[in-house]
Amino acid sequence: MTVTAVDTNILLDIFTPDSPFGAAAQQALESCDRAGRLVICDVVYAELAPHFEGDRLDTFLAETGIRREPTTPMGLHRAGRTFETYCRRRRPGLLCGHCGAWHEPTCPKCKRRIQVRQHLLADFLIGAHAVTQSGRLLTRDQRVYGAYFPDLKLFDPTTLRVVR
Repeated sequence: MTVTAVDTNILLDIFTPDSPFGAAAQQALESCDRAGRLVICDVVYAELAPHFEGDRLDTFLAETGIRREPTTPMGLHRAGRTFETYCRRRRPGLLCGHCGAWHEPTCPKCKRRIQVRQHLLADFLIGAHAVTQSGRLLTRDQRVYGAYFPDLKLFDPTTLRVVR
């Protein structure tokens, strides 16, 4: 049985009205569900929680057959080590998501460079959970997971294929 971890962006695509990725996300989720079991970690649950009232998130998960599985200690250690690697490697400044150009902002008052994190520990907790508990992640965020979790199979919702 194939176990697929699901990233927050896929689930947000499904229930966000007029999402350009909604249909692809729904089809990918159904494909992964037919192949086996769907899981999310606590971080994905927490990221989804503001979009639901009361116990409706639990109802949504039950109706879609998605199980919340806590991250194991091994996964938590992996997330921490991988995030540390990311912090050491990242360039200073900001990356434009549209054109890919790097910008190094400075404080207008003291003229010192402003350091901004572009990925959060949450991304690495999701990736490490997927590596240690399923080996496969359904996500649109292929870059960060591909770069920092080379042993993780990434399922692309737009092609319905494992891309790596």
